Amino acid sequence: QVQLVESGGGSVQAGGSLRLSCVASGTIFSINIMGWYRQDPGKQRELVARINSGGSINYVESVKDRFIISRDTAKNTVYLQMNSLKPEDTAVYYCNCILRFKSDGPDYQYWGQGTQVTVSS
Repeated sequence: QVQLVESGGGSVQAGGSLRLSCVASGTIFSINIMGWYRQDPGKQRELVARINSGGSINYVESVKDRFIISRDTAKNTVYLQMNSLKPEDTAVYYCNCILRFKSDGPDYQYWGQGTQVTVSS
């Protein structure tokens, strides 16, 4: 089985910073994509940022120039550095991985349990 364990959420004032971490554990052959999504109550879950095994990165427009995603492939870990936080960044943030258990196997998607980020004005 695979577990995604997130850490680093919390409460911060507008303009502050937080750093989220997510570690994937289990018998994993490779992780293609690692990313972060967020969800506010009553809203759809949205992609915040993702990074693939080749280093290509996508950000949602609203966090460009403020958030930085990175990964440590050897540690199966993805980070999200969040700077200049705004109240509208308040949400539960979920780690997401697309991975394989063997080289020619199918892709599987896993989610973390979520970590709350609250930004006050």
